[in-house]
Amino acid sequence: MSLKTFQFNLSNLRLWLTLLAVMWLLASLGLGWLVNSLLIIVGVLLLAPVLVFFGFRWWLQHNLVTDQCPVCGYEFSGLNQTQLRCPNCSEQLLVQQGHFRRFTPEGTIDVTAVEVQAKSLED
Repeated sequence: MSLKTFQFNLSNLRLWLTLLAVMWLLASLGLGWLVNSLLIIVGVLLLAPVLVFFGFRWWLQHNLVTDQCPVCGYEFSGLNQTQLRCPNCSEQLLVQQGHFRRFTPEGTIDVTAVEVQAKSLED
């Protein structure tokens, strides 16, 4: 038996001895913590999307308002406590307390000015 083959066999044995020492250390500490940790991680990964989905649905049910535009009567939806424009008449609206309200004060009439060309009268 030569020295080179003995050295080769020890290098293979070193890997197995290291693996055996790590397994013995884990067995002496107990693997319950490792199994529990993996189960908790898998549980969180499975439950998180479900909780996010139902949480978003609950939030949307409490914040989505469907009402009619106070100017033209067009019915559409918007989020509570936001500003938006009516898709039908382009009136700027506030969503407050579950209803659409005009952004301008009550009694304000919006007028669009039109330029008219003056014609001179010829005598």
